[in-house]
Amino acid sequence: MVTFLPSRPGRLADVPSFTRAIGGAETNVACALAAAGHRAKWVGRVGGDGFGDHLVEVVGGHGVDVSAVGRDPHRPTGIYFRTDEDRATDAHEVVYYRAGSAASAMSPATVPYESVAGARILHLTGITAALSGDCLALLRELTAPRPGRPLVSFDVNHRPALWRGGDAPGVLLELARRADVVFVGADEAERLWGLRGAREVFDAVSGPEVVVVKLGGGGAVAADRSRAARAGLEDGDGTATHVPAPRVDVVSPIGAGDAFAAGFLSATLRGLDLRARLRHGHLMAAAALTVPGDLAAPPRRDRLDRLAALDDAAWGTLHLGPGWTEADEKDPGRTGEGPEGPGRAGDDQEVRTP
Repeated sequence: MVTFLPSRPGRLADVPSFTRAIGGAETNVACALAAAGHRAKWVGRVGGDGFGDHLVEVVGGHGVDVSAVGRDPHRPTGIYFRTDEDRATDAHEVVYYRAGSAASAMSPATVPYESVAGARILHLTGITAALSGDCLALLRELTAPRPGRPLVSFDVNHRPALWRGGDAPGVLLELARRADVVFVGADEAERLWGLRGAREVFDAVSGPEVVVVKLGGGGAVAADRSRAARAGLEDGDGTATHVPAPRVDVVSPIGAGDAFAAGFLSATLRGLDLRARLRHGHLMAAAALTVPGDLAAPPRRDRLDRLAALDDAAWGTLHLGPGWTEADEKDPGRTGEGPEGPGRAGDDQEVRTP
């Protein structure tokens, strides 16, 4: 959908003007992965209007394949307005105008499974499930067990404003259990399911091979059940990995969760270990946190790899601020060769995001 960003901090009632941009968790992930050198495809629907034109052009301009985006001549493109505050605070406001939108009419009939079947990873979020009964039916179809199914990545992404009257706790837990990789914030797990601590989340979200619990400034912890199975261990026993987040001078908190998912999935496609996947998630999130908008160009891949390979002591000293993705290499927290674009290695890899 199209998002309208406030011209200054404050309540929506007090903001005098807004800037148009693209919005949507799935498109944020797709754009970040394309910038990181992967082939990404966005599958969805927009209206046959100017806002739909804008979305397709901008997302495509980020290097994402938009050939499977449908145009609905009878329904508008969704829009929303938000304040600039962190979603975790009471000061954050968001107003959605997406009831009856083209995206809310997605269904198994309008988004066939064949449009995503060729991907290595299929990334979904709980936001889509909240839009309509047809959208929920689509996510149930896409997460259904079947031979050759892509690895399904699911970000819980609970948005209370979209779930008024709906069974958010039950639906989101159901979808999470059907996925292969799950991302959930510790705060939203407590709000949704009354779960406290990563261990309770790992126990409740049974089914996925990998569950990532984001701890805000405390970093992230992940459990890899596939590794436990290979080692002959009980689920979760001895397989949890915690990686603290680097210190970041935050410009805007919006979009960091999507960037984290993109970094983690990028490292997953490259076959990196769990600690490296978490570190790449933190680094991509740091890129988003240090720019004003939702999207940020990541550092070159070799620079990300060098940072992710730091020993624990050096990782603990990282302090990243605005411009760090283009800084010269002077110390472990200032790596790189300048503002060249991201490396394009790994073009045989593909992610699709309805």
